[in-house]
Amino acid sequence: MVVRRSTPPGSQSSLREANRARLLDSLKRHGRLTQIELAGNTGLSPATVSNIVKELTASGILHTSFTSRSGRRATLVSFARQVGLVAGVHFSSRQLRIAIADATRTIVAENTVPLAPGHRHDAELDRLSIILGDMMDTLGGTLADLLAVGLAVPAPIDPRTGMVSTPGLLPGWEGIDIAESLSARIDRPVYVDSEANLGGLAEAREGSGRSASSSVYIRVGHTISAGLIVGGDLFRGASGKTGQIGHVTIDENGPLCRCSNRGCLETYAAGPALLALFPESEGMQRLGDLIAAAEDGVGGAQRVIADAGRHIGIAAASLCNLFDPELIVVGGELAQAGEILMAPMRHALERSALAATGGLPEIVGASFGEWAECRGAIATALDHVRVDADVLSITA
Repeated sequence: MVVRRSTPPGSQSSLREANRARLLDSLKRHGRLTQIELAGNTGLSPATVSNIVKELTASGILHTSFTSRSGRRATLVSFARQVGLVAGVHFSSRQLRIAIADATRTIVAENTVPLAPGHRHDAELDRLSIILGDMMDTLGGTLADLLAVGLAVPAPIDPRTGMVSTPGLLPGWEGIDIAESLSARIDRPVYVDSEANLGGLAEAREGSGRSASSSVYIRVGHTISAGLIVGGDLFRGASGKTGQIGHVTIDENGPLCRCSNRGCLETYAAGPALLALFPESEGMQRLGDLIAAAEDGVGGAQRVIADAGRHIGIAAASLCNLFDPELIVVGGELAQAGEILMAPMRHALERSALAATGGLPEIVGASFGEWAECRGAIATALDHVRVDADVLSITA
């Protein structure tokens, strides 16, 4: 049992505790910052920041090192490694990725498992529970040592219910509180969101979008969706459906989409639609096959990816006209095609988006590739963890 001292409101001791909490929350959000950046983010004076950092470094909560910023030596501050563990999990359409990280967001274990098409929540959450237990065992711990789990799924999640917000987008996972279902299996806190939201969160917090005030993360793979970031935080909308550009109508008389509408962007630019353009004899079974062929100079593969880029660019233009982001980050499996995909996206954006005096948003690739969603899941898990310097740990 931990005994805490009661401090009267407004006392010097309670002010120190509040300042420490503010500093630790800033590190939890950003991972690592210089002392000058900590002062700017927290509003505390540089002297106060320095004193808190010295105190918590001596206690084993924080770790400091030296770096160079703008040609000047600076003290870089982060959590000490192994001060609490969290897990980030990503169920994509075809793969399950799992990463376990400490409070510095340093990955200490990771695993990738293939998924069958049409996988269901009950069997896969059972399997995830076993894998998480095995991974913690290899680290010398148990599931009880996990402070929290972040979970990304390929569908919008209603933040009010924890359920898939749109029928038809993730069969086998609808009508259940996904976070509660996994939490009941592993007895740990679980936080769930869409893969695009969590991929966008990772890129905004510590990746390509870190310096942007607002950004859009477009995830392109077997499905297409987007995460919208403002000031480092997600914009989800009333029911979590914000950013579903895969279901923007390209042609109202086009092919039937899995959402039951016709002519959605996914029916022209998502993985299944692209692979269906090739006969079986050409061996295009996976998006990786298509990307490899395009990189080898196969004209048909290059044309298919370029056409997808143009369609995505047109949809991105509509998103820019509505949201006006500073930056567009492209992730997901198809993003591995690089400029074969993104150059046509830029051209379509230039043709279709409203002109702006400051220019149109830059389009860049994701920093973390196919692991962006896991890193975002780790970030959302840490967001829900309370840093407790009094007991030299962090607790959910």
